[in-house]
Amino acid sequence: MQLNQLTAISPIDGRYFNNTQALAPYFSEFGLIRYRVLVEIEYFISLTGVLHELESFPARDLEKLRLIHKNFSEADALAIKQIEATTNHDVKAVEYFIKQKFDELGLADFKEFIHFGLTSQDINNTSIPLSLKEFMDKELLPAINAFVEKLSAKSLEWKDVAMLARTHGQPASPTRLGKEISVFVARINKQLELLKTVPHSAKFGGATGNFNAHHIAYPEVDWKKFSNEFVSHRLGLVRSHPTTQIEHYDNLAAIFDNLKRINTVLIDFSRDVWQYVAMNYFKQKIKAGEIGSSAMPHKVNPIDFENAEGNLGFANAIFEHLSAKLPISRLQRDLTDSTVLRNIGVPLAHTYLSIKSLQRGIDKLELNKAAIDADLEDNWAVVAEAIQTVLRKEGYPNPYEALKDLTRKNEKITQASISTFIDGLAVKEELKKKLKAITPYNYTGIE
Repeated sequence: MQLNQLTAISPIDGRYFNNTQALAPYFSEFGLIRYRVLVEIEYFISLTGVLHELESFPARDLEKLRLIHKNFSEADALAIKQIEATTNHDVKAVEYFIKQKFDELGLADFKEFIHFGLTSQDINNTSIPLSLKEFMDKELLPAINAFVEKLSAKSLEWKDVAMLARTHGQPASPTRLGKEISVFVARINKQLELLKTVPHSAKFGGATGNFNAHHIAYPEVDWKKFSNEFVSHRLGLVRSHPTTQIEHYDNLAAIFDNLKRINTVLIDFSRDVWQYVAMNYFKQKIKAGEIGSSAMPHKVNPIDFENAEGNLGFANAIFEHLSAKLPISRLQRDLTDSTVLRNIGVPLAHTYLSIKSLQRGIDKLELNKAAIDADLEDNWAVVAEAIQTVLRKEGYPNPYEALKDLTRKNEKITQASISTFIDGLAVKEELKKKLKAITPYNYTGIE
């Protein structure tokens, strides 16, 4: 049986692959190998600027080296996998592959400076954060920002739509639909601001983080300065130091925790919109030929919000494990981090898929103002708060208790019963007129 979208075990690589294939260049086996090649090549190029033995390296060939990673192909990745079948070591296979390229370019005299002084984790712990950073910058954050922009537009479109609020599931002081949407916009934007403060960290310091091999070979080179500049200027990352053999992953855990919080906000949003659809506040655009239920022809299910909620929950479960596990390692290193790091694309894929689902879902929503207005009309009791607050200001005796007696009788409260109650108050006519002007449609506050 061949692996394809029908035989893939994970729906990310199967059913949903058309929607998640943007992640493949970053988090697939091909993607990981490509980033390893990039780091190895850029490291060698940086060495040509500090090592005497590389002073004679032809400057004209530097761009030829970069083409090895810029033009990296699936055929190249397969060649590395074939080497790995012999070496049984994935990073060493990359080193041998690049050495073969040096032979082909007539640069064999310099090839022993490929992977010079490094351990595999110097490559992995720069390749993986680099792939994550580039995916977030190029794919995930633009998708989240596009979703937030769409949400912001809806909050403006619905800014004047009065709506019954519900606390504990019960009718509460009215609000405005646009304001309720803006709550989610503000929450997501706050988390995005926090996310920007967390650096993409990388480890680069040799076998146990001390530049042992580098220093014994070239004690005159400031390897700390060299590595800081290489990681920051060449790769756009921040070098963690001191470290053991591996990156300590604290910042990576912080990124995952931050993404988890964003996902939690999106779950909250998904559930609220689902409820509004159930309350008929929103209708959904009907797509020709689309079926909502195999048994009930009338149904148009809010599947985009349901799918998003499910995928976001799945993503958060994995983010939780990653952020709890990665910062913990036995002594200077063990392989548990390597095992789980291969899976960071999974929660990111489910997150990315969810955001796309939410974008589609929002586009399908059609405001049903008649249903929203009917709910307001059916709940005149919510203006009781307003009336008793104004009466408190005017010094009226026991206003809360008076309104409580009116509204807690399990009897229908209507505009007429509110008006009758106001007429019975021992207050000036001018105040009665002011109180009667309060309705569920205009008692919506100022936020």
